[in-house]
Amino acid sequence: MIILVGSQKGGCGKSTIATNIAAALATDGKDVMLVDADRQESSSNWALDRSENEDLKKVHSVQKYDDVRPTILDLKERYEYVIIDAAGRDSTELRTSMIVADALVMPVRPSQFDLDTVPRMQEIYNDAKILNSDLKFFSVITMGPTNPIINESRDAQDFFKNYSEITLLGTIIRERKVYRDAISGIGKGVVEMDNPKAKKEINDLLQEII
Repeated sequence: MIILVGSQKGGCGKSTIATNIAAALATDGKDVMLVDADRQESSSNWALDRSENEDLKKVHSVQKYDDVRPTILDLKERYEYVIIDAAGRDSTELRTSMIVADALVMPVRPSQFDLDTVPRMQEIYNDAKILNSDLKFFSVITMGPTNPIINESRDAQDFFKNYSEITLLGTIIRERKVYRDAISGIGKGVVEMDNPKAKKEINDLLQEII
């Protein structure tokens, strides 16, 4: 399965989602390839840190830019899961990944600036559907407040009611320090950390996608 994590805006937790999906699949015994198609190299750096810890399950990693289709299609034949981390903008990497992916996961923070990017992402998705009619489009709210009194996440959920082609996942990735701790030079996913709530978020997210 090819899972593309992409968005029109940086800072939404894209690489966090991609690396945590990869780590969760690897700890479940899956053969995983993480493709870093973002020149900021966040996922590649995480994978490098992870490779230095022999106690962690292996996540294979490669960097690929521009037209990624030939590489992705080749990797699909050799790995159970290919996770793509594409740059947070309208890029060649994002568009060519959409043509070969099974699922597009768009992280969105519950803020107006992030929500304003959704219509453009919908247009790019519609373009990709012409060549990849089976592409599924999911969105996940990230960095949601842990305080239930704050209604930002609920407001974002209401916003997506206007976009019938986008499946808003029920899982909300909350603003938790453990997500930052897991990537701080140790190359872990939160499923490998001591935080049951964060573990459940990522496991629930995966169940909804796959």
